[in-house]
Amino acid sequence: MSRRPAAPTLPEVNFSDAGDLRFLHLGTPWVQGVMSIRQPFDIQLEYVERMMAWLLFVTPPSVAKRHAMQLGLGAGSITKFCHHRLKMQTTAIELNPQVVLACRTWFKLPPDDKRLQVVVADAATEIRRSRWLQTVDALQVDLYDHDAAGPVLDSEDFYRDCRQLLTDDGCMTVNLFGRLASYNDSLRKISAVFGPDAVWVFKPTKEGNSIVLAQRTPRPPSMEQLVTRCHDLQQRWKIRTSNWLRTFGPLQPSTPLG
Repeated sequence: MSRRPAAPTLPEVNFSDAGDLRFLHLGTPWVQGVMSIRQPFDIQLEYVERMMAWLLFVTPPSVAKRHAMQLGLGAGSITKFCHHRLKMQTTAIELNPQVVLACRTWFKLPPDDKRLQVVVADAATEIRRSRWLQTVDALQVDLYDHDAAGPVLDSEDFYRDCRQLLTDDGCMTVNLFGRLASYNDSLRKISAVFGPDAVWVFKPTKEGNSIVLAQRTPRPPSMEQLVTRCHDLQQRWKIRTSNWLRTFGPLQPSTPLG
């Protein structure tokens, strides 16, 4: 009699406080997310703000009519921001039910409502469901193991599934964190699926997070649009964009891709 493969062991979920800040941990000292206790719907980390750079590709009045999806909940920062601040239809897919419980108990994630849905599932399987195909305008991928050693899902097939989720003017944003070789390999896979003319990159943050964006349909904004929208994001939603134009741009032909 054959046995079903054992379910993966999920890490312990806990948190720590330091002054006004609350940190999420998955069984290690690595920080998986952070929240201001006094202002729980604000974004605290620079790389998380950069995960919102897809807003540079759309007009601000259209944002509330769009659908955002997060693969990996973390401390819920992006999910809360999209739902509460941007007023978007928001879906988060998270493998570990204890992370969802922690976010709702300790990190002010609201319960599901007509605009918010948190799905406990394996993202690799869930995103292949027909209900999601071509429905997502902003896909934010932040899938790291509890040691933050590398992305859990990082194949061309995975990125191809991600592209299938997007609307015609949709955009995927990915947090890539790790060694340079790992980053270049991930960038090569994303470029192979989306096409290099659809890919935009940030320089790494001082913590080592490199944010990559890929449009389903390449529509590069003009420099004038980028300047205007950076200003809009700061004024409308308090996203700190002051250094974005110095650190963000289209993938260059000389960029090493492994």
